[in-house]
Amino acid sequence: MSANFDFAIPLILKAEGFRPGHTGLVDDPDDPGGPTNYGISLRALRKLGPLVGDFDGDGDVDADDIKFMTYDDAVKVYKGWYWRPEFDLLHREVAYRLADHWVNAGPTSMARVAQRAVRAMLRPIEVDGKYGLKTNQAVDACNTAILPAIRSERAGFYRELIANNGKFEKYRNGWLNRAYS
Repeated sequence: MSANFDFAIPLILKAEGFRPGHTGLVDDPDDPGGPTNYGISLRALRKLGPLVGDFDGDGDVDADDIKFMTYDDAVKVYKGWYWRPEFDLLHREVAYRLADHWVNAGPTSMARVAQRAVRAMLRPIEVDGKYGLKTNQAVDACNTAILPAIRSERAGFYRELIANNGKFEKYRNGWLNRAYS
């Protein structure tokens, strides 16, 4: 593992509802990801396919795999799917916030948050929703001074989601707490 990943993963799992003795297994009908465990949704697990997400060994990825997922399985999914190697080059607090946003909102949203935060730091960058070397270097150049901008951009993303879909109102406090953490 990496030092940044080792720092971030317990914080991400805590934000996703994991507590010792409780996995965070939920099946909220308003969650478009479907059943979720350790913060990993059925929708996301299906994208990874049976080689990664068939935790019950029946050859497919379904709600049972979400239920059978262990802590160690979840950590492997986070490391292999949600953690970009470039995050290891960033300050750990910055890497954690970006990885956490990817987990909660997807890679395109994470990239846009990072790019908009760089712009808020008065640095030129295209906001294209693609997180590559240029974005990572721009984020890294800002170091921890970018954290308030990342927090603000995350909060703005969540507020827009809620404004566009009223059923997400129930997530407002949790999402905003997460954004500003």
